Amino acid sequence: MSKFLGVPLKKPSEVDVVKPLNNLIQSTYNGASEEEKAKYAEAVNEFSKQRNTAIWKFFEKYEASLEVVYAYYDQICALETKISVSELQIPFKWKDAFDKGSIFGGKISLTHTSLMYEKVCVLFNIAALQSSIAANQELDTDEGLKLAIKLLQQSAGIFQYLKGATPAAVPSEPTPDLSQDTLIVLQALMVAQAQEVFILKAIKDNMKEQIVAKLCCQAEEFYADVLRAMQKESVRSLWEKEWIPTIAGKQAGFHALTQLYQSLVCRASKKIGEEIARLRNSVDLFKAAQSRGGNETYLDEYFSRAKRNLAESTKDNEFIYNEMIPELSTLASPGKAQLAKPLPIAHPLAANFKDIFAALVPVELHRALTASDMRRNEIVNVEIMKLRESTQTLNAVLASLNLPAAVETADGNSGLPPSLKDKATEVREKGGIENVQTLLKDLPELLNRNREILDETERLLDEERDSDNQLRAQFKERWTRISSDKLTEMFRTNAKKYREVITNAIEADKVVRQKFEANQKGIQLLSLPPDQIQQSLPSASGSVDPNCSSVQRLKKLMEDVETIKAEREAVESELKGATFDMKDEFLLALQKDGAIDEPALSLARIGQVLNPLQQQVRESVERQKSLVADIQSAHGAFVSETGSCGSSRDTLYQELATAYDSYIELSGNLQEGTKFYNDLTQLLVVFQNKISDFVFARKTEKEELLKDLTTESSRQACPATPALPSHYASTSGSGSDIPAGGAPSVPPATAAANVPYPAQVHGMPVPYGAQPGMPYPAYVPAPMPQSFNPYATLPYPGNYQYQGFPQGPPPGHYGTYPGSYANQQGGYPNQKPPGW
Repeated sequence: MSKFLGVPLKKPSEVDVVKPLNNLIQSTYNGASEEEKAKYAEAVNEFSKQRNTAIWKFFEKYEASLEVVYAYYDQICALETKISVSELQIPFKWKDAFDKGSIFGGKISLTHTSLMYEKVCVLFNIAALQSSIAANQELDTDEGLKLAIKLLQQSAGIFQYLKGATPAAVPSEPTPDLSQDTLIVLQALMVAQAQEVFILKAIKDNMKEQIVAKLCCQAEEFYADVLRAMQKESVRSLWEKEWIPTIAGKQAGFHALTQLYQSLVCRASKKIGEEIARLRNSVDLFKAAQSRGGNETYLDEYFSRAKRNLAESTKDNEFIYNEMIPELSTLASPGKAQLAKPLPIAHPLAANFKDIFAALVPVELHRALTASDMRRNEIVNVEIMKLRESTQTLNAVLASLNLPAAVETADGNSGLPPSLKDKATEVREKGGIENVQTLLKDLPELLNRNREILDETERLLDEERDSDNQLRAQFKERWTRISSDKLTEMFRTNAKKYREVITNAIEADKVVRQKFEANQKGIQLLSLPPDQIQQSLPSASGSVDPNCSSVQRLKKLMEDVETIKAEREAVESELKGATFDMKDEFLLALQKDGAIDEPALSLARIGQVLNPLQQQVRESVERQKSLVADIQSAHGAFVSETGSCGSSRDTLYQELATAYDSYIELSGNLQEGTKFYNDLTQLLVVFQNKISDFVFARKTEKEELLKDLTTESSRQACPATPALPSHYASTSGSGSDIPAGGAPSVPPATAAANVPYPAQVHGMPVPYGAQPGMPYPAYVPAPMPQSFNPYATLPYPGNYQYQGFPQGPPPGHYGTYPGSYANQQGGYPNQKPPGW
């Protein structure tokens, strides 16, 4: 048998995957601990090393190389499930497998910022490597035959998969090796070669001649399909110069083997006439196979056998049987037996695959966990806000009634009431008014930092978009990459959301500042030492009997107030600590249903955990209503009995109580605001990094496309020589050679060469090669051929040509074979060359 054809490899380029992948993982798993982040970074570095090893391992065409490249492909597949692939911006660059360059140096390549594109290119190279390893197998051993069959069928399966995967992975026009027509050819070629190996194994295993004939008949049809597909205008210039002759030779060769083995069937059944007819056809086809393939020894062993059998059978028929030799067209096909077929891609491909990113959960699971946490936090925050708003309402009622200060002064204490002393002490311990002023002063700086990051991020997007639009306007339809506006829709949406967040934060800062200004005087007074606060108090208007019933009742109610506040603090703490792990439940749903119904699963678990706490919140809010009513009633009785109401000291007590409540609220708000801005800074930095990666990838892609367009322009033919002005056309003045339009009637190059010049002008010597009185030999540049490629195979007459015949092949050398079963299937016209 002849040699097998191995598919050439795509040429990769090294690229930095560490920075963009780290940025994406950091943004996706932003809640990870420092230890986890270190593990992720280590995994990313390992992945980068794995890629650099694998992409060059393709060029070591040994079986051991397969496990290395399989593992890299498996890792890409695993990584796809754990990150948002559309957000990974790495400019992967791969060169076309069939491009041989040009005299100008350039090669066809494509740069695309997509992990799916990397996956497609790696798969193509795996299939190409499998075909090359299969072609190098020792086919005289069972192990070599089995491995070649497996690899060729796997390669066919990959090319079949790429026909559907490539359009999704490469939205722009792909390189020629990934075009649909090319992939169709390569899949068909791998199947045909796998069928050929099955035939070798059948012959080696001494299988019945009828089976071998059917296998060969199927192989002949496969190679006919390959030959037809290879000669399509869109792909015929891609192949190495020996590919088409080799396939043509194989088609004829397997047709010859079909007839040879079917003749053996006829010999066994004593059908001498049919045997001789098939052997004659077989001998002619063996000749055609050797001639077409350019290999004089191709199938030589079988050719010799056919000639021997023909001589023996012809002699026996002449002396013994005297059977009529039937016409070839009347003979039935032996039938077909297809054993080779594309094999689906196994998952994983590597025998001992180990996921580098095992610590990362699947991206769908991560998204479900993140959504579940957000849902829980949202419900928890609603319940906490109910408690805080109720407490604020309660504090406002107490402050308006000067409680508990009013009943504390009834104990005969002329100084600051104990409750206000405690509040003043707490304010001083928390830093007093200086702490609030410092936090307020820091807010604008934090705000501006976030605003500058977002402004810079949007500037990067705008510059990239403007550059793309400018080049699109310059190159028009030749600028084939996807427009920036389509690619950056999600980025623009996120930037808009961040802008709205900052705008809302500015409004919240204004509210906080207004509240501080309204209570600044009281907060400042509470920040003073106790003796200075005492000096600031107005004189008391009178004393109150501490034993009266209204005072005792109010004191009891103030104890209830402290109790309900303590209970709320405990409930709030439980709400914040109410966590639950949904990972196992989500994983089970993902394995069972292939999807996660996060809302239903999360709400069910949230209900189990939070319902008791929510019930406590409702009871606390309801209990406060009756408590406030009792306090107001008791305070009314207190005022009636004591007449203590409206003094300047009481008014100051109310202001201090309100100032304390405002201080506690302001401190919490400002701390939350500071944390919010710092967290927002981290998010914006990650967002900016992602935009920077995108812009860098787009810049790399732009430079590659500009390079290709420049190379393409340099390959184009020179423009035609412009028409000569009429006053240069002739010195005779007759103007007979100039048409009415003023342009010469002959092609520009001819016209330029026929312009007569005097032999000598002002003593100039006669130019080399010119004769006196003859036209001056003008230099006319020869136009370059379109898309010149010195390695291209010239078009063949009748769809393909062998370079051994400059004037075309002799009759019958190429084209349809007499009695071809492809003809009977409508594949080729049923014609017989002269002499057949």
